[in-house]
Amino acid sequence: MDSEPQSKKKTKNKKKKQTEPEPEPVQAKVKVVRENPNKIPPYIGYFPSGFDPVKSTSVSAGFQVYRNKNMTKRLELVVSPAGSSVDFVGTNYMGEATGSHRSMYALGVFDKESQTLKVVPIGANKIFRLDPKVKGVEYNLYKESANGTVEELSPEQTAAKRRHSTAVLGTKRHIESTNKILDMRKDDEPESKKNLVEKMKNVVVNEAALANTEATVSRNIPPYDTSATTPQEAYVLDRIILEREWSYLEDIYYILEQGEAANFSAYPIFIRNRIGRLKKIEDESEKKKQFCILSYINHLIKFKDQHSMDGVSSAKSHKIPTILRSKFLTMFDVSESKRLPTEKINLLISYVLVLTLFIDGFQTDYKDIAKDLRMSLIPLRLLYEHLGGKIVFQDKKSYAILPIPLTFPELKQKKRKR
Repeated sequence: MDSEPQSKKKTKNKKKKQTEPEPEPVQAKVKVVRENPNKIPPYIGYFPSGFDPVKSTSVSAGFQVYRNKNMTKRLELVVSPAGSSVDFVGTNYMGEATGSHRSMYALGVFDKESQTLKVVPIGANKIFRLDPKVKGVEYNLYKESANGTVEELSPEQTAAKRRHSTAVLGTKRHIESTNKILDMRKDDEPESKKNLVEKMKNVVVNEAALANTEATVSRNIPPYDTSATTPQEAYVLDRIILEREWSYLEDIYYILEQGEAANFSAYPIFIRNRIGRLKKIEDESEKKKQFCILSYINHLIKFKDQHSMDGVSSAKSHKIPTILRSKFLTMFDVSESKRLPTEKINLLISYVLVLTLFIDGFQTDYKDIAKDLRMSLIPLRLLYEHLGGKIVFQDKKSYAILPIPLTFPELKQKKRKR
């Protein structure tokens, strides 16, 4: 316990305050230093932990400033005290810095000799909160700089830092979507393609899907069931999109999580026209299923364009998951010339048209899909009818529907030349 009475402590504190000399008033000229585009503005770092680099070491602490190669406005300030096992690191794109970018501050420097106070405007993105980090463990994703100048990040370092930030600061859904995208990209790696044969050996063959093979091949259409009592059962979706393929079709669903930043400009017109309507589906599993079907349609259309003369340039950069590309190459008999045979083009289009019926509740306005397939409306109507569909007119518009029971027009056999 403290033996000294509290009253005596107060008396001593009062005496100390009375003996402290009052600061002399100064009449200084205030000079505002404007920003100069040819000069780098000052960076300010502060230590919220109370660390004082001047008192803590006799040797001046070194510092480095790093700049992101792709996002040049992102900066990182690193202060390295001599003989210390930690560095003090601050960024202008994480933590409290992200919430005050619109604020402006000022740095004042007083010159006693000239009695001048120079004021320099400082943006909030030039003020760094320096937090202690263990050297080389928590933050060191930037390239080491030898002279203290601004360094740039390589694309691999940028991606690694982005993944690190997502893992630490991202939401659960954001982390899951990022992992999904990384898994899909792994399938395009050379090592994954080498192991594709081994992967396909483990795929269970669906015997039910093969039961109707002969009829399906003769009509050149997707798997169907003539005994179905509802349009949803007439064409069997599980035989069109296999169980293992669904996890590779979630790209559109996860792009939606970007909100206003979501960009669907690379997708076909049919898909872009239905994004808004499908977003309103309340059942999350049904919504995800519909967007996966849209993704399958997208891959089919891009595959057709990649293997035809009229659309190869528009789909050149499109990446199809390896499991789907291998399936398409076999299903549509792509030759060594990488061109689709005419009858297989019709088969591919038939798959697309069946899936458009699933998306539009089996009553689809087919004008936009005709543009995506680069077809005129009359041949497209004939293909819908070949699939057992029917063209109806409502409100001055024509729609393709799928009546039940499923019936097909008679196949015309080619006459043999004598």
